[in-house]
Amino acid sequence: MACGHDFGIIDCLEEYTEFEYNPKKYNCTYVEDDLLCEIYDSNFKYKIEELDTFVQNTNRPFKSLDHYGITLIPPTSLNHFLNIILEVNAKYNSKEFEMLIEKISDAIKKNKWMIHYGV
Repeated sequence: MACGHDFGIIDCLEEYTEFEYNPKKYNCTYVEDDLLCEIYDSNFKYKIEELDTFVQNTNRPFKSLDHYGITLIPPTSLNHFLNIILEVNAKYNSKEFEMLIEKISDAIKKNKWMIHYGV
Protein backbone atom coordinates (compact mmCIF):
# COMPACT_ATOMS: atom_id res chain seq x y z
CA MET A 1 0.00 0.00 0.00
CA ALA A 2 1.33 3.44 -0.91
CA CYS A 3 2.04 6.10 1.67
CA GLY A 4 0.08 9.29 1.55
CA HIS A 5 -1.09 12.44 3.23
CA ASP A 6 -4.62 13.43 4.17
CA PHE A 7 -5.88 17.02 4.20
CA GLY A 8 -9.19 18.04 5.71
CA ILE A 9 -11.15 20.95 7.12
CA ILE A 10 -11.75 21.31 10.85
CA ASP A 11 -15.27 22.66 11.30
CA CYS A 12 -14.82 23.41 15.01
CA LEU A 13 -11.30 23.64 16.39
CA GLU A 14 -12.61 23.16 19.94
CA GLU A 15 -13.79 19.66 18.96
CA TYR A 16 -10.37 18.67 17.57
CA THR A 17 -8.78 15.82 19.54
CA GLU A 18 -5.00 15.79 19.65
CA PHE A 19 -3.30 12.58 18.40
CA GLU A 20 -6.57 11.28 16.91
CA TYR A 21 -6.23 9.86 13.39
CA ASN A 22 -9.63 10.26 11.78
CA PRO A 23 -9.51 11.40 8.13
CA LYS A 24 -13.21 10.60 7.64
CA LYS A 25 -14.18 13.05 10.39
CA TYR A 26 -12.57 15.89 8.42
CA ASN A 27 -13.60 14.64 4.96
CA CYS A 28 -9.95 14.46 3.95
CA THR A 29 -8.46 14.60 0.49
CA TYR A 30 -5.61 12.15 -0.17
CA VAL A 31 -2.29 13.10 -1.77
CA GLU A 32 0.31 10.45 -2.59
CA ASP A 33 3.56 10.87 -0.63
CA ASP A 34 5.74 10.80 -3.76
CA LEU A 35 3.71 13.63 -5.23
CA LEU A 36 3.78 15.78 -2.10
CA CYS A 37 7.52 15.18 -1.78
CA GLU A 38 7.97 16.94 -5.12
CA ILE A 39 7.38 20.17 -3.19
CA TYR A 40 10.40 19.46 -1.02
CA ASP A 41 12.54 18.16 -3.87
CA SER A 42 11.98 21.18 -6.08
CA ASN A 43 12.34 24.93 -5.87
CA PHE A 44 9.10 25.09 -3.82
CA LYS A 45 10.85 23.83 -0.68
CA TYR A 46 11.68 27.28 0.64
CA LYS A 47 8.04 28.36 0.16
CA ILE A 48 6.55 25.46 2.10
CA GLU A 49 9.12 26.01 4.86
CA GLU A 50 7.69 29.53 5.31
CA LEU A 51 4.18 28.17 5.93
CA ASP A 52 3.06 29.02 9.49
CA THR A 53 1.46 25.94 11.05
CA PHE A 54 1.16 24.07 14.34
CA VAL A 55 2.15 20.50 15.23
CA GLN A 56 -0.43 18.41 17.12
CA ASN A 57 -2.00 21.42 18.88
CA THR A 58 -2.11 25.22 18.81
CA ASN A 59 0.56 25.46 21.51
CA ARG A 60 3.30 24.14 19.20
CA PRO A 61 4.07 26.62 16.39
CA PHE A 62 5.85 25.13 13.41
CA LYS A 63 6.88 25.95 9.85
CA SER A 64 5.93 23.65 6.98
CA LEU A 65 4.02 20.35 7.22
CA ASP A 66 4.96 17.64 9.70
CA HIS A 67 5.74 14.84 7.26
CA TYR A 68 5.13 12.07 9.80
CA GLY A 69 2.61 13.65 12.15
CA ILE A 70 -0.39 15.91 12.45
CA THR A 71 -0.19 19.51 11.27
CA LEU A 72 -2.80 22.18 11.92
CA ILE A 73 -2.95 24.93 9.31
CA PRO A 74 -4.60 28.17 10.50
CA PRO A 75 -6.86 30.25 8.25
CA THR A 76 -4.18 32.97 8.13
CA SER A 77 -1.81 30.57 6.32
CA LEU A 78 -4.24 29.12 3.80
CA ASN A 79 -3.70 31.67 1.02
CA HIS A 80 0.05 31.02 1.15
CA PHE A 81 -0.57 27.26 1.13
CA LEU A 82 -2.99 27.59 -1.79
CA ASN A 83 -0.48 29.61 -3.82
CA ILE A 84 2.18 26.94 -3.28
CA ILE A 85 -0.09 24.13 -4.41
CA LEU A 86 -1.30 26.15 -7.42
CA GLU A 87 2.31 26.71 -8.51
CA VAL A 88 3.26 23.07 -7.98
CA ASN A 89 0.19 21.88 -9.86
CA ALA A 90 1.02 24.12 -12.81
CA LYS A 91 4.13 21.97 -13.17
CA TYR A 92 2.67 18.52 -12.37
CA ASN A 93 -0.99 18.87 -13.45
CA SER A 94 -2.19 16.39 -10.81
CA LYS A 95 -5.77 15.40 -10.02
CA GLU A 96 -4.73 14.96 -6.38
CA PHE A 97 -3.40 18.53 -6.24
CA GLU A 98 -6.57 19.77 -7.96
CA MET A 99 -8.65 18.15 -5.23
CA LEU A 100 -6.38 19.69 -2.59
CA ILE A 101 -6.79 23.11 -4.23
CA GLU A 102 -10.56 22.71 -3.95
CA LYS A 103 -10.24 21.70 -0.29
CA ILE A 104 -8.00 24.67 0.57
CA SER A 105 -10.29 27.06 -1.33
CA ASP A 106 -13.29 25.75 0.61
CA ALA A 107 -11.47 26.25 3.93
CA ILE A 108 -10.58 29.83 2.90
CA LYS A 109 -14.20 30.61 2.03
CA LYS A 110 -15.36 29.23 5.37
CA ASN A 111 -12.45 30.74 7.35
CA LYS A 112 -11.66 27.31 8.82
CA TRP A 113 -8.52 25.56 10.00
CA MET A 114 -7.16 22.64 8.01
CA ILE A 115 -5.63 19.43 9.27
CA HIS A 116 -2.84 17.45 7.64
CA TYR A 117 -2.13 13.84 8.54
CA GLY A 118 1.36 12.86 7.47
CA VAL A 119 2.46 9.38 6.42
